[in-house]
Parts: sequence; C-alpha cells; structure tokens
Amino acid sequence: MKRSTDRILTTHVGSLIRPKALLDAQGPAHEAALPQAVADVVARQAQTGIDVVNDGEFGKSGWANYALERMSGFEPRPDTLYPAVWLGRDRIRFADFMAAEFPRGVTGTPGHACVGPLAYHGEDSVRRDLANLEDAAAAAPVEETFFTAVAPASVGYDARNEYYPSERDYVLAIADALRHEYREIHKAGAVLQVDDAVLANMYDSLVQQGPKRYREWAQLRVDALNHALRGIPPDRVRYHVCFGSWHVPHVADAPLEEIIDLVLQVNAQAYSLEAANVRHEHEWRVWEKVKLPAGKILIPGVVTHHTISVEHPRLVADRIVRFARLVGRENVIAGTDCGFSQTNTIERVHSSVMWAKLEALVEGARIASAELF
Repeated sequence: MKRSTDRILTTHVGSLIRPKALLDAQGPAHEAALPQAVADVVARQAQTGIDVVNDGEFGKSGWANYALERMSGFEPRPDTLYPAVWLGRDRIRFADFMAAEFPRGVTGTPGHACVGPLAYHGEDSVRRDLANLEDAAAAAPVEETFFTAVAPASVGYDARNEYYPSERDYVLAIADALRHEYREIHKAGAVLQVDDAVLANMYDSLVQQGPKRYREWAQLRVDALNHALRGIPPDRVRYHVCFGSWHVPHVADAPLEEIIDLVLQVNAQAYSLEAANVRHEHEWRVWEKVKLPAGKILIPGVVTHHTISVEHPRLVADRIVRFARLVGRENVIAGTDCGFSQTNTIERVHSSVMWAKLEALVEGARIASAELF
C-alpha cells in the first residue's frame, strides 16, 4: 500500500455520485454504459489530483445491500418493517425530525430474512467492476487503486436470521460468503477497502441492553471479518468505519474512544475514520492517548459529506497537520468522512459540490505537505 513518504497522499471513501446517463440506463444499456462511466470518473479523480482512486462504486446498487443481491439464502420481506435500531435513541430523541426528514427512523423499512444457507454468487459482477477499474486506471496517472466491499457487521442490518442455529453461525456464514469477494479484489491487485458503518451504529442500541452486550456483538463481527480476511496480507487492506452518511442528528453515535480498540483489531494496514463532521472532529484527541500501531496508516476524513459547505483548503491543511503531528506524517493519507452517494440514487451533496470538496482536499494536502516535508 502506498504511503505518504514525500508528501501527503489523498484518497476518498468510495461512493461517488453517478452520472445521470448511467442512472437512466437500464439492463443491457446500463452494462454497456458502465465501462465509459468508470473511465470518466477515474480520469476525473486523477485530474482533480486524488492519488488513490476507485470506480466510484458505479457497479453497485448501494454501499451494503448490494451484497444481498450477490448471495443466495436471503429472502426479501417487503411486508415486514424492520426498526432502524442502528439509529439508537435518536429515533426517540428526535422523533419529530425523523417523521419529517427521515421517516424510516420512525416507521422502519422493509428488509430481508436469512432463510437458507448463505452462498456467494457475485463473482461475475465483481470481476466486471474490477476489470472496468483496471482498464480506467491504466489510462490515468494514479498512484494506486482501491475497491470497496462490505464488512460482515454491515450485511443485513435490516434483516434477521431464520435459518442458522446461532448468531455466531449466522455471522460466520456471512463472513465465509464475503470472503469470495475479498479474494477476488485482492487477486485483481486493488487495495481492498472493507466498509463498516453498522459496527459503530449499533453501539447506542446495544449498550442499553447491558454494559457487555455491545462488546460481545462487535467482537464476534470483528473476529468474523478477520476470518474472512485470512490469507490476504494486511498491507493490501484498509478498513473504513463511519457513523453512517445519512443526514440525521447523530447524537447517538458511538464515541470513537469506546470502539477504537475494536477497529485496531482488524487485520488491515490502514484505518479510514470520520474526522471532519461536527459530531466527531474533536476525536483527534483520541490519538493523544491511543498509539497508532507500528506500520499502520490513518486515513482521517478531512472533508465531509455532512454539509454542502465546501471546506477551505487552509482548514483541510490544518486538520491534516494535526493528525500528522500526532501519528507521524508518513502514517497519514488524507481522506473523506464517508461516501457522497449512499446508494446509486441518494446524493449527499450536489455533484458539483462533491468535486469542489475533493479539490479542497487535494489543495489542503498540498498546503500541509509544504509544511510537513
């Protein structure tokens, strides 16, 4: 994995806003349009100055539930509403807001049930997307490519197990299925990024059940992720933990200091964490107490999807410099808080704002590099 050896490198979390032409295309037309759309978004990242790029997740329907489309064993339950427990007590604290702005927080949403043995059958889809990324990167001057896949903890967060005899059996079955996708990404030569919002999101709900319940729940899923990653060198893995890109108050978010030890257990070289939004920016202080393990890389979000305001490059640089002085400049890659398009149709900011934020990221890294190197 590339490191910031002579300047601060830049990257992002993964999901970028899809062009309208790609969204409008259906079936064979979508398949035909996908390679050019990926080529265009990789070229745009390179032109912007992003060093470690991806395909924008253009081949996926969403950040997590795409995985259910690539597994057998899950059955849609369109008539069953699953409560949004991953919002914690914010569902109650901000009930009026939720009803007006985020109805699923109050009503829940239709989900899935695991009704049979889980098996992965998405090889063709992931190979298609990896080939599109490889072809696009070959035509653009980029430092490195990464490719995202969901973590076991974040699969089926609006779902329930009706088949496996225990929670452990269910979670390990998910991990075994995901392992096929992880291995395809590694074999293709891209850095594997594992995305995990739900690991943090379940904190508030589960700690209400008792002081040990969240730790038990999360430890099983971290162990399952490491099980799925076995055989893949840690220096080809980065692990992204966020608090969800959904636009809600986020008062119930897990404190980073309560989960950082779990995050650092994952067999990855780099850890991508939210650090720019107003609920979490203060958590740079965690790194005053917690030592980043030797050889590891921190990818802090220094621009955020949570606001349409475009960060000033000087602010971005200040954030980068602060982290570099805490963990070492060579151990920092500047990133974003989360994806800008949570599903293929949900845009967190306008596409023009997204690109302006990525430009600010690059300029901020340039300013920080001049001070640090």
